[in-house]
Amino acid sequence: MSTDNPAVSDFRHQRILRLATTQPEVRIRDLAQKLGVSDMTIRRDLKELTDQGLLERTHGGARLKAQGNTELALGHRLQRQTHAKEQIARTALSLIQDGDTIALDASTTTLYLAHLLAGRNVHCLVTGLDAANTLSQLQVPFTLIGGTFHPAARSFISGLFNDIQGRLHPDKVFFSCMGYTSHAGFTDAHLPEVSSKATLLSTGKQVIALLDHTKFGQQAVATITRMHSVHTLITDAPPPEGVTRDITLHHTELIITP
Repeated sequence: MSTDNPAVSDFRHQRILRLATTQPEVRIRDLAQKLGVSDMTIRRDLKELTDQGLLERTHGGARLKAQGNTELALGHRLQRQTHAKEQIARTALSLIQDGDTIALDASTTTLYLAHLLAGRNVHCLVTGLDAANTLSQLQVPFTLIGGTFHPAARSFISGLFNDIQGRLHPDKVFFSCMGYTSHAGFTDAHLPEVSSKATLLSTGKQVIALLDHTKFGQQAVATITRMHSVHTLITDAPPPEGVTRDITLHHTELIITP
C-alpha cells in the first residue's frame, strides 16, 4: 500500500507526463533515476496514469496515449515535434503573399505559423484563442471566428462557427490534424472540431496541410477531408510510399522542409 503524499505523487505524475511529451517512450528505470524513487513506485505511477487514459503501457515503460480517439490538450501538443513544426511553419510562411487573407485552424503547427506573421501585410481568420492572442500581440489584423469554446484545443466550434465561416473565402487555409492514412484521409479525434475544420477547408481557394512525419499512418475517429481536396502538403521528411502515391494520384504539391 502506498504511503505517498498526494501532492508529491501528483508532482511526479506531471513530471512523467512532461517527459512523455518529449520522447517516444519513457522507461521505468530511467524515470526512477530521474525522479529519485524506486522502480515499484514508478510502476504504480504508470498504472495510475494508464488508468486515467493518459498513458499506454509498453514493455518496460509507457508512452503518451495520443493515437486513436484520444485528444491531447493543446499544452501537451505544443511540446511534441517542436523542431519539425517550426520548420514546417517557416516553409508555410514562404507561400503567403502580401495582401492575402489566410485562415488558420486551431492546431499547434498553425500557431507556430501565427508567431511568424509579424510585419506581414495579411489579414487572418482564426479559430483558436491562442492564435488570436498571438496576432494581437504582433499587431497583425485578424478576425476571430466565434462559436462554442472547446477547452482541449482552445478553439471555437459548432453551428455558429459554421454559419459564419461559410460566408468567408480566404485565399489560403492552413490546417493540421492528428493523422493521415490512405484509407481514412486526414483525421482528428473530436467530432465537432472535425466538422468545423471541414467547413473551414471548404471555403479556401487553396488548402495547405501542415503535417510532421509522425502523423503519417495514424488514424483518429473522424475524417476531416481527403487528399483530393488538399492543394499542398508540407512535411519534414519524405512520406511513406502509400502517402506519396496518394499525393501523385491527386496532383497535390508536396513540399519537404529543408
